[in-house]
Amino acid sequence: MSESSYTSIHLAQRPKTDIVPGETFETKTNDIPNASDLNHGQVLFKTLYLGLDPAMRGWLKDSRSYIPPVKIGEVMRGGTIGIITESKSSEYPVGTYVTANAGWSEYAILQEKDLQRVEIPENGRVTDMLGLLAPYPGITGLTAYFGLLDVGKVKAGDFVVVSGAAGATGSVVGQIAKLKGARVLGIAGSDDKVKWLKEELGFDDALNYKTPDFSKSFKEATKVCG
Repeated sequence: MSESSYTSIHLAQRPKTDIVPGETFETKTNDIPNASDLNHGQVLFKTLYLGLDPAMRGWLKDSRSYIPPVKIGEVMRGGTIGIITESKSSEYPVGTYVTANAGWSEYAILQEKDLQRVEIPENGRVTDMLGLLAPYPGITGLTAYFGLLDVGKVKAGDFVVVSGAAGATGSVVGQIAKLKGARVLGIAGSDDKVKWLKEELGFDDALNYKTPDFSKSFKEATKVCG
């Protein structure tokens, strides 16, 4: 039997501290649209994979930022990979895999201008698009790659200091720098993160900026910079 309804997750109230199960978000059941519900240039998008990112917590705050906050009642924002199931777009026919900010919803009607085609190579799978440098969720990986190589132009023998080194972008920056032959110092916010950077990711050194002697330790670690 074919599907007739789908689930979407909406912001019900803004959390003051932690997310509260059953209060922060509201689950809704909706009828799945069909082709007659679409206008010219629109598609019906079915979510296959949804990214859950640390930035989402910031989107819940009603404060000025690089992106407007999610409004009360709106579908929770989120990047997705999915497939077109109905279409009134010549650019994106049925069966096309795309990335989109469809949010926490199993289906969504989207404008063709808000889609990015996903090209799956021969013998590839859609899950290959979940890789570190894929269109989504590889935004942080691409930021690290182009920021360090195209802008920073890192090379063998350089000394690279990475703040937020245990984060999604910083952890990739450090690894790329090591592959290029640079010496890497990571800055993170806990001893566990420092240990992970050195033992798992291969950073030459890492410091916890919350320790009382951080300033002294940082000066010592960066003496090589002259």
